[in-house]
Amino acid sequence: MTRLVALGAIGLPGVAAQDVGAKNIGAQNIGAPIIGAQNVDPEHVGHRHQELALPQTTGPFDKLNISLDLLFAIGSSTERDAQLIQLQGGEHDPRRRGLTMQQAEIQLNGTVDNWFTAQGVLVSFLDPEGETVVELEEAFLQTTNLPHRFQAKVGHYFTEFGRLNPLHPHAWDWQSQPVILTRVFGPEGMRAPGARLSWLAPTHRYLEFFISGQNANGETMTSFGSSDEAYAERPVGGRFFGRTDTDARSIDDMVWSGRVATTFELDQESALGFGASVAFGGNATGGGQATMISGVDFVYQWRPAPTDPGSAFLRLQGEYLYRDFETAAQVDATGPSNVAIPSATLRDHGGYLYGLVGWDNGFAAGLRCEYATGSSASYVGTGTFGRNADAFRADRIRISPLVQYQVSPFTRMRLQYDYDDSAHLSGSAHSVWLGFEVLLGAQPPGRVGRDGLSGCSCR
Repeated sequence: MTRLVALGAIGLPGVAAQDVGAKNIGAQNIGAPIIGAQNVDPEHVGHRHQELALPQTTGPFDKLNISLDLLFAIGSSTERDAQLIQLQGGEHDPRRRGLTMQQAEIQLNGTVDNWFTAQGVLVSFLDPEGETVVELEEAFLQTTNLPHRFQAKVGHYFTEFGRLNPLHPHAWDWQSQPVILTRVFGPEGMRAPGARLSWLAPTHRYLEFFISGQNANGETMTSFGSSDEAYAERPVGGRFFGRTDTDARSIDDMVWSGRVATTFELDQESALGFGASVAFGGNATGGGQATMISGVDFVYQWRPAPTDPGSAFLRLQGEYLYRDFETAAQVDATGPSNVAIPSATLRDHGGYLYGLVGWDNGFAAGLRCEYATGSSASYVGTGTFGRNADAFRADRIRISPLVQYQVSPFTRMRLQYDYDDSAHLSGSAHSVWLGFEVLLGAQPPGRVGRDGLSGCSCR
């Protein structure tokens, strides 16, 4: 069976993806050879990008990039597949013993004219039951020449919240989505149709402000309007889908998000970036209840030879997220007797921190540490309440060493071990994954954002 769902946009932290063409135009080649490059505006960015110019077009097809990215992993775990689906909560994580086809992604992006770029992504993967899933992951237009340093984006895109939510799985340094992002944004990240406006401050260092309004409903808006199908599969705090009206009648029925991001260029080889994000809107439990998510993030990267795809690098990155999820009073009428579920505010918070170092021979090694916790009980059925019985709200620690080998700018291998200590398990879990990525098609040699930072350390 094939499912069609809508996802969001590839982007960098606080930055939307744009095509810069297939030529090396002088930007730092410190990003991945992955799908969707960024337009770097010399007026908007620091002195390292003064030589760049906006792409010029003579027609809608001569700047079109088409590519295919394959991502799959083979591995095993001390837990059975039924438990792995909860441990590996991201839709594109390695999620079963044996082979996981994480995604096959076809992307088209390029310059439309002197005012717009466009991007579309189609993804297919196999779910743990072996069914084929097809997704239109993104489709949006983005401006290139608005006055006064403004930029607009309209379409279906990832919410620009933090460092990892705007990125596609092949742009991650690790193979799996961090635990706290899976809990707060859902298995496929937070994305929806909407419009976003950003303004780049006229300062000597990168400083950009974002505001976005998106539809609240859909299975990719887990903490907000969501869908009855998503709640049937993975309810938030064990609550029921109680939203009877999914129409957007006013701006109060939208999800609003904001972000501020800045970068400090420490020297010609290193930079330090900070960001803060917030999102709020109504949720699916009914009764006008709302959700607020806030987060902070940072990244430090050092690369002495940014234009050399095989150069050494060092990357440190972390995020911390906090969610307040108000629930309406509900009644569980599925059992022999009705069970009253009182209203509450479910709080979940946690983060990740990782470091990754790469050498000139293509090898890299790193360690990622994660922690997630919360307060207020989940409803786990049959009149029982308890947060630590809920796999997606229980106290949890994950430690993941990683070894990577970049075979070429278009192929890489990653060996990842996951140690999981979660309160919903009877003991710790151990998993090992060997992942492969292959990129085919005409793509720019490097990827950086308006902040001058890459999306990941892959090359």
